[in-house]
Amino acid sequence: MEVILKEDIQGLGYKNDFVKVKPGYARNYLIPKGFAILASPSNRKMIEENIRQAAHKAEKVKQDAEALSVSIGELALEIPAKVGESGKIFGAVTTLQISDALKEKGFDIDRKKISFKTEVKTSGDFVAVLDLHKEVKHELQFTVVPA
Repeated sequence: MEVILKEDIQGLGYKNDFVKVKPGYARNYLIPKGFAILASPSNRKMIEENIRQAAHKAEKVKQDAEALSVSIGELALEIPAKVGESGKIFGAVTTLQISDALKEKGFDIDRKKISFKTEVKTSGDFVAVLDLHKEVKHELQFTVVPA
């Protein structure tokens, strides 16, 4: 079943994307929650017209995301965590901790737009990926240090 996304959904697509999903997922989750609409011919025309009208706005949003990526640049974060003798963390570093550390530096990035390349369960250097725009991704280096 093909649907049109009404907002960004991690792992599925971005707003106004046409995606194929299983019928049950569309009928029982995406459409009732308001995350998607059925990709009927009339809905397709409506979305395509909205995309055309919003093209210049989308370019500005992309430029803002690129500017944010440049301003973050090579920022290095230190995330304090309780560490055992073997170097393992009690628990794990989460996207919320990265988001809070970025807020302290003056960057307001939603935790849902942050992901890790590997699980963060030991102290050391890691990489987080910031999904600033569907065409702008930024890799952020951070270090987990003993608290």
